[in-house]
Amino acid sequence: MPIYAYKCESCGFAKDVLQKMSDAPLDVCPACSQPAFKKQVTAAGFQLKGSGWYATDFKGGSTAVPATGPASTDTGAAPAAAPAKADAVAPASTTPAASGG
Repeated sequence: MPIYAYKCESCGFAKDVLQKMSDAPLDVCPACSQPAFKKQVTAAGFQLKGSGWYATDFKGGSTAVPATGPASTDTGAAPAAAPAKADAVAPASTTPAASGG
């Protein structure tokens, strides 16, 4: 059963309530008896720890998962990229070729 956070908009009383998903939401504040008891939006209350499927089933690369989004640190060094192609064509010159004559 999930735990829902409620807060009274009238007196500010807050309470966490363990109730079934099928139960009707509470609306009467237990502290002031006003019909201003509202369900709050809260963060999920679990963390993935240890060596579960999320850490062991995705083999093939680095085993460490970055804690943040894309890397934004710039050390000044150029990123390791694919080697330059030897047959790369230089851009065409914009000046006309001199004719001999």
